[in-house]
Amino acid sequence: MIYFDDGSILIRDMIETDPAAILEEELAMGHHRTLESFSGRLKDRQKGIATPLVAEYKGFIAGYINVYSCEIRDLGVFTKYRNLGIGGKLMDIAEQIVAERSNVACLSVGLHSGYGAAQRMYARRGYMPDGSGVWYHGIPLTPYADCKNDDDLVLRLVKELR
Repeated sequence: MIYFDDGSILIRDMIETDPAAILEEELAMGHHRTLESFSGRLKDRQKGIATPLVAEYKGFIAGYINVYSCEIRDLGVFTKYRNLGIGGKLMDIAEQIVAERSNVACLSVGLHSGYGAAQRMYARRGYMPDGSGVWYHGIPLTPYADCKNDDDLVLRLVKELR
């Protein structure tokens, strides 16, 4: 399914060949991901629990995002395609999908500086902390608990859609 197409940016459902292409770009950017982290999204779509989307820019895969019920996960735009409106358009479509199911969208954002652009974009889009504090490895941290400032240290954010 195609969700958006303005002649430059195309947002569509993820297809079987996308995970390998996405992984190649992620590895080239120095990220430590696996093929399963992307192909698993297709399996989740088959189970009916996810909507994995891909963005193309002028015919080249430029980014991706995943929607699970009311949660938006894994927004990624490859470095060479940043500042072209792709991340914002992926978020627009993801929020439209969530709005069909819920009045509220939620997401998590990493806390280290590598997530700075995402943190700013989410704030500009109206996302606010949900009040549950900092999470690490999928669970809320207790005050003064030890943690590591890696990709698993996140803050959960919410946005009212209607």
